[in-house]
Amino acid sequence: MLEKTALIIGAGPAGLTAAYELLTRTSCRPIVLEKSTYMGGIARTVNYKGNRIDIGGHRFFSKSERVMEWWLKVLPLEGSEANPDQTDAVMLARRRRSRIYFLRRFFEYPIRLSWDTIRKLGLRRTARIGLSYARAALFPIRPERSLEDFFINRFGRELYQTFFRDYTEKVWGVPCNRISAEWGAQRVKGLSILEALRHLVRQAVNRKEDLAQKDIETSLISRFLYPKYGPGQMWEEVARRVTQLGGEVLTGWEVQRLHASGNRITALTAVHAESGEIKRFEGDLFFSSMAVRDLVRGLEADVPEEVRRISEGLVYRDFITVGLLLNKLKAQENGRLVPDNWIYIQEPEVQVGRLQIFNNWSPYLVADRSKVWIGLEYFCFQGDRLWNMPDQELVQLGIRELERIGLIDAAEVVDSTVIRMEKAYPAYFGSYSQFDRLRDYLDQFENLYLVGRNGMHRYNNQDHSMLAAMVAVDNILAGVTSKANLWAVNTEEEYHEEN
Repeated sequence: MLEKTALIIGAGPAGLTAAYELLTRTSCRPIVLEKSTYMGGIARTVNYKGNRIDIGGHRFFSKSERVMEWWLKVLPLEGSEANPDQTDAVMLARRRRSRIYFLRRFFEYPIRLSWDTIRKLGLRRTARIGLSYARAALFPIRPERSLEDFFINRFGRELYQTFFRDYTEKVWGVPCNRISAEWGAQRVKGLSILEALRHLVRQAVNRKEDLAQKDIETSLISRFLYPKYGPGQMWEEVARRVTQLGGEVLTGWEVQRLHASGNRITALTAVHAESGEIKRFEGDLFFSSMAVRDLVRGLEADVPEEVRRISEGLVYRDFITVGLLLNKLKAQENGRLVPDNWIYIQEPEVQVGRLQIFNNWSPYLVADRSKVWIGLEYFCFQGDRLWNMPDQELVQLGIRELERIGLIDAAEVVDSTVIRMEKAYPAYFGSYSQFDRLRDYLDQFENLYLVGRNGMHRYNNQDHSMLAAMVAVDNILAGVTSKANLWAVNTEEEYHEEN
């Protein structure tokens, strides 16, 4: 029996998971084509002078036991046999802490109606939040047509305007009433005021913690796994194993054409970034995590005009990280660095959306542990004023904004860097409401599997991207041609509570 070849576009979590699953479970030989030099896609780690940046922040947590076990087979959990001070191949168990910075104060995230929150908000604002929530509970907006409707129904208009609207609109660059409610259903799922209160009660009754946390809403988890050197370490190790087992991971190759015959993809053409070499790769199976819009542009087939129109109407939000190395952070608690992994910046007068403190993700991300290594996150559209701003201007913007809201002193900054990430967030506006028609057309290609955040145009976490790749391999082994169960990942509860 001849060995089959699987061509995989993108070396992110979905692409590398597909490659590893194919090598360990089938007779297919994978060839992964990655246009950058990094492994992990947006889940990469960038090393700047020994200081490592996690782009976007990646908690390694999943309600799928299959994914959790998969991660720990690659990088074992810290313990007696995996001491992070003695070995690099280790997964740390970390405590999660995220807060909202608003009115120059820290509020728990997800927001908790504790005495501390009431004191910081004031009785008048708290009363308005309570009345607003009661109104939303009695008279919910039906149908939910937008993300704004979604938030108001679960938190009330006052709490939505206080803690959700400004940050969300920083992320997407458009008003919440123009974003599909589906984004909230996917990202926030069961979170609401009632669920937050239930979680507080459960914590008070049961102090014991389990890393699986399967009965806890994802936004409320208190612990997570994290590679010693950030998320890229996981995917660099997976890529190494793929190569060791006989697969290929080729970097610097950008796929430009997909060639089709009938309802099958037969080959793809890619160009190498440095040499300019153009090469045709033929295969039997094809996995794509490239942006759907780019895939359709490069598809050499009789694509219906409506499909092309929907594809061209898809929108992507881009991302900039400004890394700052400081002697110390002005924001401290009890004379020590605040314990947050990331801080949501709700202050409307600044553009920065979120702040990561890399020391708190893993102390090994920082070359000199006496310093504080932070990442300022800006959301933009490729080609806009922010995206095109020179690096040094971006650094100065970040310093000014954090100093303005009282988080740093400019004199404490000792070094900086800037990283741009294209297509970090597939948007739930533009032509997204018609995406099902585009999906149905692409699913007709029986040997093409769309996986990953951009490959499926869905705001998936890395575990959902991995599960989609795993399910695709399951289908290949079972001879299943329908792609429906791939699209069910991260929408049906059975995939959150994997058997």
